[in-house]
Amino acid sequence: MTARSASREQAGAVVPSGTPLAGLYLRLIAMTMAAGGTFVAGRVLAQSVPHLAAATGRYLIATVCLLCLVWWREGGLPRLSPRQWLETAALGLTGVFLFNVCFFGALETLPASRTALIIALNPGMTVLAAVVLLGERLAWFRWAGMVIAFCGAALVLSHGDLATFRHEALGRGEWLMMGGAAAWTAYTLIGRGVLRTLTPLVATTYAALWGTAMLAVGAWFEPGVLDLARITPAHVAAMAYLGMLGTAFAFVSYYQGVLRIGATRTAVFSNLVPVFGVLSGVLFLRETVHWSMLAGGAVTLLGILLVNRPNHRLPVRT
Repeated sequence: MTARSASREQAGAVVPSGTPLAGLYLRLIAMTMAAGGTFVAGRVLAQSVPHLAAATGRYLIATVCLLCLVWWREGGLPRLSPRQWLETAALGLTGVFLFNVCFFGALETLPASRTALIIALNPGMTVLAAVVLLGERLAWFRWAGMVIAFCGAALVLSHGDLATFRHEALGRGEWLMMGGAAAWTAYTLIGRGVLRTLTPLVATTYAALWGTAMLAVGAWFEPGVLDLARITPAHVAAMAYLGMLGTAFAFVSYYQGVLRIGATRTAVFSNLVPVFGVLSGVLFLRETVHWSMLAGGAVTLLGILLVNRPNHRLPVRT
């Protein structure tokens, strides 16, 4: 199987009209619940396990799951061209290595619920980067959505007092999580080109392989990485959750959603991730929620819904 033929096979997938979608919608909601729970699992690990070691454990598990899946669904990994090797390495660097460095670094100091709300900026940052770097044009409501989303994030970052930005710098955790959002933005934009010749499953599996290798090399030089006595069953369970549910299951569900109902409708479900992230932090870690987090989160989600709103253009006759 070649990469191009796999891409054509994926593009040709059609869902017959009238197909029941209730099961798929429930699966996509479960996906967002699993993704929201990653902030709790990450918080558990980040406070006592070396960050690169925790990320390596997460992606070792995720990569095994993805390899099994790609062999089951697509018959194996296709051979890559030199350009595709570089592109998938860039995916691994941004979406796996850099994102996880920022993710675990932020969760060492920030509550899981607060971190989940900051990462909600991802869609808005991606659209803004596409405008600046790729010259994309936006409808007025998407510009409005980005402004609203960033205002909501400002409420969260400032704890409801915007005047603090004038005399108080953001903390290390906030900067790291915004760096993680920037890394995921780069991953998304690079992925647009990669997905012209590779299926999402193949591209993600190669990115996971690259990213796991990078994380493992970094973890080897991390202080305390060989102190296995600090690894408890709770830590192993958190790594397994991150790898199996937060990464492999979430990707498979998203992939099935894109194939059956399209990327735009599937992406709307991702707006639930910060909601479940906050709920998970409150339920499992007994975190308190400041009013600014609720208000800022709601404003951010409203903005992201506008950013993801389709244009509803009339079809062009050919």
